Amino acid sequence: MGAVDIDARAYPEIRTQRRVALERRSAAELPYPAFVRDYIACNRPVVVENALQDCPARQRWTPEYFRERFGAKRIQVSPSEQMTFADFIDAVLASREDAPGPYMYRLFIGPHMPELLPDLEPLNPYAFPRRLASPLMPRQWRRPDGYLKLLIGGIGGRFPFLHYDLENAHATITEIHGDKEFILYPPEDAAFLYPRPDMPNQSTIPDVRRVDIGRFPLYERATQYHAVLHPGDMVFVPSRWWHGARALSPSISICQNVLDASNWGGFVDELCSGASGLPAAKRHAKRACLGALGGLLSLLERWPRGSATSATGPAGRIARLAPVSYAEAGDSTTWAVADWKVR
Repeated sequence: MGAVDIDARAYPEIRTQRRVALERRSAAELPYPAFVRDYIACNRPVVVENALQDCPARQRWTPEYFRERFGAKRIQVSPSEQMTFADFIDAVLASREDAPGPYMYRLFIGPHMPELLPDLEPLNPYAFPRRLASPLMPRQWRRPDGYLKLLIGGIGGRFPFLHYDLENAHATITEIHGDKEFILYPPEDAAFLYPRPDMPNQSTIPDVRRVDIGRFPLYERATQYHAVLHPGDMVFVPSRWWHGARALSPSISICQNVLDASNWGGFVDELCSGASGLPAAKRHAKRACLGALGGLLSLLERWPRGSATSATGPAGRIARLAPVSYAEAGDSTTWAVADWKVR
């Protein structure tokens, strides 16, 4: 997606912005296949309440826990800033709405802190990364954790810019400790969010809670969806949906990406675009290979599964090649985290 040219004269009737409460569903009443059918396949956002239930992180992960266990560890708080965990947590606890502290959003748990993975078992079934868990994926995108990231911030701390995820990825954010506010905007409202010419997945609006309408006159035409996550809740952010987050209390959450048939076409388009820097011949070859892989995975994903099927039988082997749940892909003890590179 390229930069969007905006002419305010084309929208003379600016109205008060429409705000919509994001749909909420209880995990107890939303089976995973229904979630895939009604939300992932439809590119439709939703909050799944109590999606993460029994894992130790729900009781264990607090700011104080990270300070006591990892206080001396130096961490990448942002692309340009490192701190010890102790100093970072102190800043998080001192954060205020009028003076927000740092917000961690670039720490990948598998490569950086794999000792945290057992705390997240059993994994949130709604955040299963689907094709990213397939051993048939090219190595660079073979990530059964869904690029699992740790997000920590204090009161008023927020993701630094309104954005949508690259590579046409869906995203899930699961709250573990504290409360966090989310805002989303649909893909068709991109023109009203003033994308950066050099990075069109990021908005040039610095803070959507305090928008200078003189500078961004079309912003009020964007429809804002909003929700607050409580511990155990997960928000599903579909591909190309713009989103931002703000901590309402000291907050700890995790983020994962999802790739399947619903967003595969856009994934291939982005990887094979002229902006990729590859010569045309290589782009065409890459598109052909990824197109064939997508067709194969679609076929294998539709292959009948039986709950009593032997893992060593044909259906079991197919399930491992194109898993549609953690039960088929395996838990974090099977992940080759030592081989993963941070992108």
